[in-house]
Amino acid sequence: MLVAFGQKKMFKKFIPAFLHFFVYVGFLIINLEVLEFIIDGFLGTHRVFAPFLGSFYNVAMNFFEFLAVMVLISCIVFLIRRNILKVGRFSGIEMTKWPKLDANLILIIESILMLAILKMNAADQILQARGVEHYVQTGSLFFSSMFIPILENFSTSMLIIVERGSWWFHIIGIFAFALYVTYSKHLHIFLAFPNTYFSSLDPKGKIENMPVVTNEVKMMLGMPSDSPTDQPPAEPGRFGAKDVNDLSWLNIMNAFACTECGRCSDECPANQTGKKLSPRKIMMDVRDRAEEVVDGLAKGGKGLEDGKFLLGDYITKEEINACTSCNACVEACPVNNDPLAVILELRRFMSMEESSSPAEWNSMFSNIETSFSPWKFPPSDRFNWAEDLKK
Repeated sequence: MLVAFGQKKMFKKFIPAFLHFFVYVGFLIINLEVLEFIIDGFLGTHRVFAPFLGSFYNVAMNFFEFLAVMVLISCIVFLIRRNILKVGRFSGIEMTKWPKLDANLILIIESILMLAILKMNAADQILQARGVEHYVQTGSLFFSSMFIPILENFSTSMLIIVERGSWWFHIIGIFAFALYVTYSKHLHIFLAFPNTYFSSLDPKGKIENMPVVTNEVKMMLGMPSDSPTDQPPAEPGRFGAKDVNDLSWLNIMNAFACTECGRCSDECPANQTGKKLSPRKIMMDVRDRAEEVVDGLAKGGKGLEDGKFLLGDYITKEEINACTSCNACVEACPVNNDPLAVILELRRFMSMEESSSPAEWNSMFSNIETSFSPWKFPPSDRFNWAEDLKK
């Protein structure tokens, strides 16, 4: 409720969070007016709710217009932040032409849709004042009334064209938007809620063990296995992840819920010190690879057998080796994405399948395996330092 509906984590940066909250609330509440649009379209009525709600209809419409104006102002501010102020977290190697265009397009479309509502209501009020049949009285609407001086000299037939044109533009725009978001980063509008619901409730410092390895170790030590049967678990096809099919469904949903806001990369200590790692790029690469595989299969292509892999062709070893596993990206994400989970799976593949971890890491792994500590001395000498202190 707090993270998804209340957007709690966004308010670490108050100004953009405050403006985004109006866009979010406007999107939810203004759709109630869109519901009236659709009912009017099916029934051939005009403002079907007005006779039933009486004077409250005027209050509701003024509130809707206030939200529309706030959405319009917010979108303009966001466009300025992206294109004039050029806020740092909106740039990066992963922010190519399409991601930048996608963000600008949606802000421009939302602005035009809000203006269409205000223009439609202004024309509607003039037609009401002229007593044109079919246009029921709604009372004065504060914000759209500001457009009346621009439209009041229009003929009645032209005003009807403006009002109906704005109505149709808004209806078509809403349905076009609903299709467009499935190809856009704005799919997070819908995925943010299940994505947050399914996010881990464990402490962020907890790193999950690999169940198959845990069971294998327990069997070697004579401990009860976590396997639901007495039979040993099937040997895994691969330790860690090399491609998207090795990741969990939650990892994939995280990628499609990514808002591309850059908060994760902005907080990443590796990214801040000039390393190649960008948690946002990790999420975008997972999504891009998943889309590539699906598109290939849909076209009769090879899908996962196309000779490409998530590790190597999309995400480099230099990127994932730069991660300090600090969880700053997970803490910063407003929709509870977990880029670290993907990075850990890729590193597990490097270590356990390819043995291609950095030499320093391999030495540490060897020491842990043989001496049960990262340092190369036997366990029997572990407390020699205490004897040295006594001397």
